[in-house]
Amino acid sequence: MIRLLSGVQPSIILDVGAGSGFFSRKLLADSSAKEAWCVDISYEEDSEAVEAGKPVRFRRSVDSVNADLVLLMDVLEHVDDDVGLLRHYMEKIPGGTRFLISVPAFQFPWSGHDVFLEHKRRYRLKQMEDIVKQSGLTVKHGAYYFGAVFPIATTIRLVSNWVHKGRQQARSQLSLHHHHPLVNGTLAAMSAAELPFLKCNHLAGLTVFCVAEKP
Repeated sequence: MIRLLSGVQPSIILDVGAGSGFFSRKLLADSSAKEAWCVDISYEEDSEAVEAGKPVRFRRSVDSVNADLVLLMDVLEHVDDDVGLLRHYMEKIPGGTRFLISVPAFQFPWSGHDVFLEHKRRYRLKQMEDIVKQSGLTVKHGAYYFGAVFPIATTIRLVSNWVHKGRQQARSQLSLHHHHPLVNGTLAAMSAAELPFLKCNHLAGLTVFCVAEKP
């Protein structure tokens, strides 16, 4: 995330569809960010927590937040109106605020795993950038990530679709057993090797990232 933000040092984070607040907590621990607001309609009630001595505020909704960074990590693919959701939160924050957005890439690997995760769609990079522009945000840069493992993961999904003869019932493709450490290490090394070239990958990957700004 820090690499994608190009040296931007956030102070207050608004994390939309935050769940456990994993990404906000990571930024609070690893950056100069002072506070995080995590918003998710799945929360049973509002609550407070602390990460690295900094406040994390969990809310079902917010009216306005003086945030300088908004996170939407794997959120837009779950909603019917992705442009509307971006506009909704853009109205709650000041001008100059950065947005970091991630979504699953490409429609053709669609499988029962997407159904299981309740996805509405997957995205190409240009499609994501067009949606961001339609919402009124300014695109700073976008790229694909996990390009090195893209052929492997896509092949697995396409084979799975073929085995199930195109039926896309909801089913998780997360393995229930632990992979060999060598496999995990190899995949991690492949992904890490991409990082220096992350902003240059406009070809393919498992995830689309887009950094935008409210004018």
